[in-house]
Amino acid sequence: MLIKIGYNIALRLFTPTPVIFVLRLHPARKTDLVEREDFRVEPSLPVEDYFDNFQNHCGRVNAASGVVRFQNSAIISDCGEPDISEPDVGQSEINDLPISTLAFLLPSRYCEVDSELLNFAWNTFQKTAPGWARVQAICDFVHSHLHFDYMQARSNRTALEAFRERVGVCRDFTHLAITLCRCLNIPARYVTGYLGDIGVPPDPNPMDFSAWFEVFLGQQWYTFDARHNRRRIGRVMIGRGRDAGDVPITMVFGQHLLEHFEVTTQELEA
Repeated sequence: MLIKIGYNIALRLFTPTPVIFVLRLHPARKTDLVEREDFRVEPSLPVEDYFDNFQNHCGRVNAASGVVRFQNSAIISDCGEPDISEPDVGQSEINDLPISTLAFLLPSRYCEVDSELLNFAWNTFQKTAPGWARVQAICDFVHSHLHFDYMQARSNRTALEAFRERVGVCRDFTHLAITLCRCLNIPARYVTGYLGDIGVPPDPNPMDFSAWFEVFLGQQWYTFDARHNRRRIGRVMIGRGRDAGDVPITMVFGQHLLEHFEVTTQELEA
C-alpha cells in the first residue's frame, strides 16, 4: 500500500521568533519512503536539524516577524495490515523490564501517575488479567469515559483534568490511557503521526495529525489507540516520547497566531 502524506502549516509571528518543531518522519519509518520528504520552510530559512533523546527528527528556525510556513509532502509504503493483535501476551514484572522502558513508567508533564488516578486504576482494573487484556480494558474505559470534541481542545489539559472533565481530543484520550497504564506498572509512551481514513468510514472532519500510544508487553512494544479503540491501518509515525510535551508539532517562543493548518493522509490507488 502507498500513502501520500504531508501538511501545510502557516504561523503569523509578531516579532522575530525562534520555532522548534517535530515535523519530519521518525527515522524508524524513513526506510519506507518511496518518494522522499519534500520539506521546506517559506520564506526560505536555515534549518538546524537535530535528533532528540527519543530519536525524533527535530528542527529549529529563527524566523522574522510575519508569516512562516512549513510544508511537506512524501509517499510512503505501508504493509496495509491492521495494528498487531496478540491478546495472550502477558506483562513483565518491573524488575524484569529492560532499563530503556523504565522512563515510561514515571510521571511526566501531562501524565500524573502520582495522583488520584493511581488508586482509581488499581481499584478499577486490578481484577483484569495482567498484560494485553488489562491494556484493552483501559482503552475501553477511556474510549467510553471521554467525549471527543474538537471545539473543546486545550493544549494544557492533563490526563487528570481530562479524567475529571470527561472531554478531549486524541491527545487527551492518549494521555489518560498512558497514565492508567503507568499506574499499573505497564510502560507506555506517546506517539504522534499520520492516520488516514483507511479501512474505515471517512471522517467528515478535516484531516489532522493523530495521537496514539505504545505499551511494552512481553518483550516488545505494541500499538493501542484509546480514541478510536480499534486496530487501524496505515499509521505513520512522526515522533514519540513520554507525552505530547516531548513531540511538539511546533513550539513557538513568542506571540503568534495559527493562520493555516492542513494535513494530507491519503491512500493511493495501486
